[in-house]
Amino acid sequence: MKFFQRLGRSLMLPVAVLPVAAILSGLGYWILTATGNDTNIAGVFLKTAGGALLDHLPILFAIGVSIGMATKPDGTSALAGLVSWLTVTTLLDPENVALFKDIDVAQVNPAFDQIENVFVGIVCGLIGAWTYDHFKDTKLPDALSFFSGKRSVAIVTAGISLVVALVLFFVWPLVFGGLVAFGEFILTLGPVGVGIYGFLNRLLIPFGLHHALNSVFWFDVAGINDLNNFLNASGTYGETGQYMAGFFPIMMFGLPGAALAMYTTAKTSRRKIAAGVLLSSAIASFFVGVTEPLEFSFMFLAPGLYVVHALFTGISMAITAALPVRMGFGFSAGLLDLGLGWVNPMAENPWALPVMGVFWFVVYFLSFRFIIRRFDLKTVGREDGDPEDENAEDAAGAATGDAKYLATATAFLAALGGRENILDLENCATRLRMQVSDASVIDEAALKRAGAAGTMKPGRGSVQVIYGTNVQFVKDAMDDLMSGRAEPVSASDGGSASGSADGASGSADEAGGVATAARTTHLVRLRQALEGTAVPLADVPDPTFAQEIMGPGIAVQPPEDLADAVVIAPAAGTVQHVFDTGHAVALTLDDGTEVLVHVGLDTVAMQGRGFETLVATGDRVVAGTPLLHVDLAAVRADGHPTITPIVVLNDKDAAVELV
Repeated sequence: MKFFQRLGRSLMLPVAVLPVAAILSGLGYWILTATGNDTNIAGVFLKTAGGALLDHLPILFAIGVSIGMATKPDGTSALAGLVSWLTVTTLLDPENVALFKDIDVAQVNPAFDQIENVFVGIVCGLIGAWTYDHFKDTKLPDALSFFSGKRSVAIVTAGISLVVALVLFFVWPLVFGGLVAFGEFILTLGPVGVGIYGFLNRLLIPFGLHHALNSVFWFDVAGINDLNNFLNASGTYGETGQYMAGFFPIMMFGLPGAALAMYTTAKTSRRKIAAGVLLSSAIASFFVGVTEPLEFSFMFLAPGLYVVHALFTGISMAITAALPVRMGFGFSAGLLDLGLGWVNPMAENPWALPVMGVFWFVVYFLSFRFIIRRFDLKTVGREDGDPEDENAEDAAGAATGDAKYLATATAFLAALGGRENILDLENCATRLRMQVSDASVIDEAALKRAGAAGTMKPGRGSVQVIYGTNVQFVKDAMDDLMSGRAEPVSASDGGSASGSADGASGSADEAGGVATAARTTHLVRLRQALEGTAVPLADVPDPTFAQEIMGPGIAVQPPEDLADAVVIAPAAGTVQHVFDTGHAVALTLDDGTEVLVHVGLDTVAMQGRGFETLVATGDRVVAGTPLLHVDLAAVRADGHPTITPIVVLNDKDAAVELV
């Protein structure tokens, strides 16, 4: 299930660009049809602009999945997805298939005309992501060193894609042909068969196989030709249009009802983001009948919910076929096509479609809302692991998420002498790292009041402000303030900036200035996170850890001859945060204790090299669950100590014992 949730989130990247493209394409089609002029410049322009993305949806998925599914993606993973797509689809292009088989292109199985589909796009994206994760750190002999590291990813991707293309060469025609044969069989089942077709039409969309089924009913594969007969008004009244009519209530009303249900069940702190995705997608579905932006927003995040949607579609199709209600489309089952087809001689009882649509809107809204809440489905706005969600407050009005970090960043900038005093700004797992013009103007007391756990001044203009595991968001907010992308926010405007040094609620300790949660002195027993010798935190050659500025703990010194290691969870709990660079993981244990495992010192500078994360934010772990894989030899070669502090973040009086 976690795999499908990650896949669903990956698809949101390309899906987010589709609603506007769908509306542009639909308007262009409407203008061309309404004017009866296929060369109308406005219609051609809009349709072409929208089609630029809609017609290449599979390749967008190949790139989006490759980025989203990679552990620590960059442009290389996107390139890998593209390489896989180009390799597979070019090899299986009908002209090349004809060449391989030494036959005329007209004799090539029609299945290969549909090889550029969403399913193949997703497969290619997964290939790109997997190859990137496993080969981006490849080290080759000196003679081949140019192809080491990330340069090897595209090469390996192409090789794997060759094998996948060879498999599809034999398998794809069988799958495609089987669907066509099945479609021809269900023609004999009347309205029930129409309902089965509607159900399978939606169910096959994630795999791109619905085109095979559609060809049986919409075109002249089995003598039905429903779509063309409706548009040309050359079919049989009372029959033509039955394989399209039932889509209208679902696409125009049902799916927008689902969008409203997902919005109302989204977490409060995520509703604005959810609204941006869902509103535009609902508009595209209602007006144009392009449903992919909405369907792909939940089909992988909540596959059971998508099956319910497919079932509802099948029921709608069966009802319209039985009533009878007949309608067709040229583009898709949206308002534009409903208006154009209303006066078509083949249309029968078109007034019933909006009436049925209102019914389906209510059904979708109530059903989706109940199912999402009952089974805690991770639809848009309900995903686990969002840092803003962890800090969301009730509707009383206290600021959360970005507003809180912006208030903290505003206070930090003022205490650091203003944006002009900061020459360079970075962050590691728990602290801001800066080069400043004048360290003497820094107000350390003000930094503590704003939420800092402590301040370090190594010298030569270098300053470190210890904040906690949510430091990335403070750093991003400071970047926005310094670049002018955001306006300063005071604590009174944006919520209390203090008490967030470790991501826990509570107030700053007046004596030490360390923000903590409600404190309870207790013995924290932990498993040793990796192989090595336990040493006191005071022996760690970093004052932030040695002076327990972040909190009490213990450290592990791996043996010098240990080349690599797996870092395990020291106790049962939930992954609070996995750092992008892979060098640290924060956990919230079952008793509420917050623990940071920080592999090595200053290893954030390695930017993820030598580290592989094995868990994701929000994952449930038990003692011994692998968290990270670390190449200790690479850490040493980069000049960093491998000593690994294990720190309790929210109880400065805790005593840590390894068991």
